[in-house]
Amino acid sequence: MRYRATILALLAPCAFAATTGEALFHQHCAPCHGANGEGGRGPKLARLKLPRAPDDATLGSLIEQGIPGTEMPVTRMTDAERAEVIAYVRSLGRAASAQVAQAGDPKKGELLFWGKGGCGQCHTVGPRGGRTGPDLTDIGVKRGPANLRQSVLDPEAETPDNFAQYRKVIYMPDNYLRVRVVTADGKQITGARVDEDTFTIQIRDDGSHIYSFRKDQLKELHEDWGKSPMPSFRNKFAASELDDLVAYLSSLTGAQ
Repeated sequence: MRYRATILALLAPCAFAATTGEALFHQHCAPCHGANGEGGRGPKLARLKLPRAPDDATLGSLIEQGIPGTEMPVTRMTDAERAEVIAYVRSLGRAASAQVAQAGDPKKGELLFWGKGGCGQCHTVGPRGGRTGPDLTDIGVKRGPANLRQSVLDPEAETPDNFAQYRKVIYMPDNYLRVRVVTADGKQITGARVDEDTFTIQIRDDGSHIYSFRKDQLKELHEDWGKSPMPSFRNKFAASELDDLVAYLSSLTGAQ
């Protein structure tokens, strides 16, 4: 019995080493990218080729330095730990290559996006579309299919109440924020925040006009965290149409 306990004690470090990448992934990456890299608030990682990380060196750099302008933060790890995570992420891609492709037809989804859904009235894809809502040109890189589906059905589900936790590592967040201001002469302007610092704020109204204000010269400034002007499309699309739309959005990687 004592001999068996000794053998198990000697094997324990090896067992831990074999799962270090998975454990670190679940700790640092899974909350955004999904438990199996299927995507969520962050893009899908369970794919053979990652658009932003074609090689291990680039993937390691993204983990270490984050991605400015997105919710991808700096992640503190040792070189050995980072190598373990990279290996685990690549294993997810290899495993996913044998899986059935996701439901939905991107071509049909594109027709729904510009037609029945009217999504292009507010959203830009490449050179086409409106600018009231966020640019979706590379949304398939930034978000996973499950998160995209949720955004179509319940737009306010992940609209943050604030962005303070990312403020130190992100200069310009990609989250859409609706802003309402009243100027010194009583003019009311509503639109999307383009940029903001301690003293100024820039806003693009629904007509795509850009305004820049000093905050101390405004009568009122309201930032509608947790709110979205986008309506739910829950009753707009049939189940198969929703699959098609999500497939189209997932295909948008910014590639020409």
